[in-house]
Amino acid sequence: MTPAPPYVPGHSLLAGRTAVITAAAGAGIGGATARKFLEEGARIVIGDAHERRLEESAAALTEEFGADSVAALPCDVTDQRQVDALLAFAADQHGGLDIVVNNAGLGGTADLVDMTDEAWSKVLDVTLNGTFRCTRAALRHLREQGTGGIVVNNASVIGWRAQRGQAHYAAAKAGVMALTRCAALEAADFGVRVNAVAPSLAMHPHLAKVTTPGLLTELTGREAFGRYAEPFEIANVIVFLASGYSSYMTGETVSVSSQRA
Repeated sequence: MTPAPPYVPGHSLLAGRTAVITAAAGAGIGGATARKFLEEGARIVIGDAHERRLEESAAALTEEFGADSVAALPCDVTDQRQVDALLAFAADQHGGLDIVVNNAGLGGTADLVDMTDEAWSKVLDVTLNGTFRCTRAALRHLREQGTGGIVVNNASVIGWRAQRGQAHYAAAKAGVMALTRCAALEAADFGVRVNAVAPSLAMHPHLAKVTTPGLLTELTGREAFGRYAEPFEIANVIVFLASGYSSYMTGETVSVSSQRA
């Protein structure tokens, strides 16, 4: 197994930018992205459906990076009114909006033959419909501003490959990839780029609670490095897609993994 790499320090890649990050409370990819954006000089507004965790995350980041750089508003991405309120709040706080990271997603495990309509719909509503709602709201704001901007969606390698018990999640993440491609073509008309990341296995405490040790061992064994990704390794790629270093990229889904099939 290859050890995890050292943490990469910030290089002011997002200095002066205002970013909204959904599902950003806690120790997963959203939380890691919030921290990386701050380290790169951005002002952030974080949203999450878990109000207590959101409040705790915002307080910790504010203590470290300052109140001028961090704001938070509860947001359930299944509710368009809350999505609209989050983006409007960010624009009002900082006089505009530059970047939106759509990180919210919901998983689950059930064979299709036993899957209920409720389980299917719940995963699709958060993971795919939520990304649709947030992307639509972001593009409306950015088109009205007329100054360009960037949207980064969180997909998954499971949108390309099959995994037992994941039909709903795989369908949702494949939909996020397709949504990203189509939105990118349309958003190019007003100077906005839309891309996505596709992680495979990024470990955090909440995932460990809902995944069996046997499955984690199996999934980790499929990875070229023989280990799961640290959330900050996914956040590093999100920073790249949100920065000027990816200025000619749009409609792309970047695999943060050795796996595509």
